[in-house]
Amino acid sequence: MEIPEDYQLSSYDYTLPEDRIAQEPAERRDGSRLLVLDRTADTLTPARFTDLLDYLPDNCLLVANNSRVIPARIFGHKPTGGQVEFLLLTPLPLLSPSEEGGWCTARAEGLLRASKGPKPGTVVSFADDFSLTAEEAGEFGRWQVTLRWKGDLTNLFNTLGHLPLPPYIKRPDGEADRERYQTTYSNTDKTGSVAAPTAGLHFTPELRERIRAKGIEWAEVTLYVGYGTFSPVRCPDIRDHRMHAEYIEVSEETAEAIRRAKSEGRPVIAVGTTSARTLEGMVREAGSIRQFRGETDIFISPGYTFRVIDGILTNFHLPESSLIIMISALAGRKTILDAYAFALENNYRFFSYGDAMLIL
Repeated sequence: MEIPEDYQLSSYDYTLPEDRIAQEPAERRDGSRLLVLDRTADTLTPARFTDLLDYLPDNCLLVANNSRVIPARIFGHKPTGGQVEFLLLTPLPLLSPSEEGGWCTARAEGLLRASKGPKPGTVVSFADDFSLTAEEAGEFGRWQVTLRWKGDLTNLFNTLGHLPLPPYIKRPDGEADRERYQTTYSNTDKTGSVAAPTAGLHFTPELRERIRAKGIEWAEVTLYVGYGTFSPVRCPDIRDHRMHAEYIEVSEETAEAIRRAKSEGRPVIAVGTTSARTLEGMVREAGSIRQFRGETDIFISPGYTFRVIDGILTNFHLPESSLIIMISALAGRKTILDAYAFALENNYRFFSYGDAMLIL
């Protein structure tokens, strides 16, 4: 049976020249460009991110993801001296450490990379007070490991680790990334993401203050962004795709702000696909708009009926990714591909450090 076009993975492909993938952030956070897609008027309007307030509905509710990126890529060595790269995938708040004799241990999942693949039982040392033992190999380089450390694990990663910039950024992370690959409103208590909620990277404290002064409401959720956000959809029929699970948190305060906006007919605008996934995942897992903590593996694709969000502020996404499929579910596949073609013709920058798009 022929796969309907909206469900064909190849329908979400587009040609992206290598030089359109942003390798560095804009000079200023809010110095990026903005493309405004108005679905009601069927218009595309080029703008600057600093013009965002000119396009947001005056009475809308913005919902942003306040998770913080951890320097989760860390380099160690095997007893033979061979170098090993480890990328922690389990959010720190989800670890369940046990302690004995001043040492803490916890099971975790991560990616292990070495010139000679590690074997179960291999010990990788990062510092005198920090190591791991490889336990069980999984798919695509994933491993179950046991972490062993003394002191504060977050501090160890902050001291020894590197920011896990996406694989399409073809350079090592630098000191500037420590600031620019975090949102200005990230919460240190919500540290654990291995990728930034990139739509939020454009916001400055000054722009947040202008938003507040205009009376636009701001609420926050937490989604610990996993490396699966970069995992390609591999199924020719996207209905066969199984989404990776991510841990989300929606407070009662945020749930109440959403219920209030809905009851007053005010639009809810997600800041980024991670916020959108959190809000829609909350309703699927909890059954209603309410406080929720737990995992969601929701996969949003054409045919999905949005229960919470009315619009989204987002960056430009990879071809054939779950993220371009998600925004196509909101705005229509052809509409999105036409918008991407316009962005390419007009020299917009793509992906994490690139420009932004507002879909209303």
